[in-house]
Amino acid sequence: MKRVHYSWVILVVTFFAIIVAGIVRSSSGVFIEPFEAEFGWGRPVISFAFAVCLFLYGFSGPFMAAFVEVFGLKRMMIYSMMTLAIGLALTFVMQTEWQLIIIWGVMIGVGSGLFLTVLSTQVANRWFVKQRGLAVGILTASTATGQLILLPVLAALIEKYSWRYATGLIFVLSVIMLIVIWLFMKNTPKEKGILAFGQVDESEVPVVEKASRNPFKIALQSLGEGLRVKEFWLLAGSFFICGLSTTGLIGTHFISYCISFGIPLITASSLLAFMGIFDLIGTTLSGWLSDRFDNRWLLFWYYLLRGVSLLFLPFALAQGSITWLVIFSVFYGLDWIATVPPTIGLTRRRFGIEKSAMMYGWIVAAHQVGAGVAAFGGGVLYNVFGTYNWAFLLAGGFCALASLFIIFMKKHNPREELA
Repeated sequence: MKRVHYSWVILVVTFFAIIVAGIVRSSSGVFIEPFEAEFGWGRPVISFAFAVCLFLYGFSGPFMAAFVEVFGLKRMMIYSMMTLAIGLALTFVMQTEWQLIIIWGVMIGVGSGLFLTVLSTQVANRWFVKQRGLAVGILTASTATGQLILLPVLAALIEKYSWRYATGLIFVLSVIMLIVIWLFMKNTPKEKGILAFGQVDESEVPVVEKASRNPFKIALQSLGEGLRVKEFWLLAGSFFICGLSTTGLIGTHFISYCISFGIPLITASSLLAFMGIFDLIGTTLSGWLSDRFDNRWLLFWYYLLRGVSLLFLPFALAQGSITWLVIFSVFYGLDWIATVPPTIGLTRRRFGIEKSAMMYGWIVAAHQVGAGVAAFGGGVLYNVFGTYNWAFLLAGGFCALASLFIIFMKKHNPREELA
């Protein structure tokens, strides 16, 4: 029997680590109303705390990539998961708004930063030569799939017991994942005495050496390099809109949007879970496609179709039809994070494999700025108009704009990158 290459073990460990970090971060959507009810905090304040989380986990991405270069991948994964576990433990004793912002804004934001931004790129670049796009697709899918599938479980615990039981569940998962990372994670194939998957000789993958420079300086220098390149602005601009139309809007406000139309919490959470199932299919398929087709056109269609689905959502809710909402969930779910593999592909082509993780980290920072704008702005628009309709209609229009950004990039042939 042929032995499984250890790269796939690393992929599985990373897959579940990203799932747990994603569950912790995305659980904010089911905690908005329980926090309002128990602590009496206003929705703008709670939305602000979650917006800080989105902003920080995005902006920590390039710095996390630099810290990985200095301290190593495994150590940074352990530190990050430990930060999440401590933040969840402190949630049980929080009493004030500033504690909410520190715990769910700063700690959860920074702790999830590595897992939800540059980790998939780091692992794919180090451990895969063949099937690199597929590896990115699988790992990217885990950022939304697991968190969405578990949301109904968290919602059921909140509805039957309290938000503390839901917090306890994700705390236990984070501790288990911390142990798994410590036992099985490795920094590079060299630590196992093997080559990366599909690697023929050592020259195909850059040798990863720990840097001795200041990680903050490394990250800022890469930003300076990116700001001088047109493609960086186009990718960052489109990814700003990606974050605005996914994590910031759907991830934070979709459940509350459904509840405002009389849809029960568990049903709304189940619709998100349904999106997660199809996200796994769509994003994994996107990774496979990004190894074979021009990544620009993939992104063009992903953004355009996402915009159409967001414009359709207010109609589906107004009709009060679960069937229409299921159709939206399938359509939107296929496209949820499908944009990531081709975005990473275009970044790697323009900046090279050694710089791609850092550059992608900054592009993800733009993604999370957009997410933060939507998380906070969605709450503000709801307070002003008494409905989320305008927030979702505006997001749909921005997605159409993002599809146009990509056309201005040079033609991309992913087959040229294959060894």
